[in-house]
Amino acid sequence: MDVIDRASPNFDERQLPVSMIVLHYTGMPDCEGALCRLTSPEAKVSAHYCVDEDGTIYRLVDESKRAWHAGKSRWRGITDVNSASVGIEIVNPGHEFGYRPFPDEQVAALIPLVADIKERHGIGRGNVVGHSDVAPGRKEDPGELFPWSALAKRRLALPSPTRDLIDPFWTDAGFLLALERFGYDVTDEQKAVIAFQRRFRPDLIDGIIDGECRAKLLSLLLPRPQ
Repeated sequence: MDVIDRASPNFDERQLPVSMIVLHYTGMPDCEGALCRLTSPEAKVSAHYCVDEDGTIYRLVDESKRAWHAGKSRWRGITDVNSASVGIEIVNPGHEFGYRPFPDEQVAALIPLVADIKERHGIGRGNVVGHSDVAPGRKEDPGELFPWSALAKRRLALPSPTRDLIDPFWTDAGFLLALERFGYDVTDEQKAVIAFQRRFRPDLIDGIIDGECRAKLLSLLLPRPQ
């Protein structure tokens, strides 16, 4: 796996061991613009890696350091997500500049990168997440077009449950309690539901808690091999 170094000054010291991978899209028109921003001292943002659409991987911050990619976020009780995670920016214009599918070459480069990081740090599949998972009130990347299934079938992320689904008929309040237990910040209840749908039911993102959402969440909460 070839990696090009493009050092960013935007980092500090970790306060927690690495237990997560957070995937983003750059939300900018092209890779060079994203790299310039991620390495600009004035921007005060960064990530550990950036993956271009052609599959080129750039290393911006050493994994031993705390990159500034997640902002105000929370996942499974961790509020300093930057300290606990490796951040990967995936070049894509995003919803603002013409959101589009992620090219095969890009996904093919991302998979071994995620696999390597996950194995070295002993990260469970449930902690390979999107920016919208850890910051549902603010973010929607990497978005509903991101091919989570390509990672899931290689045991690099949790799959969206599709078999033997059983609706537990929770109330909406019960669903939100279960969603918080799974890992989401449910301060903004509807946006938390939307983030869950964007990740696990991307064909219908309406913020409405229905039987399919309840059944998928119940399945995700059941014990499974990591």
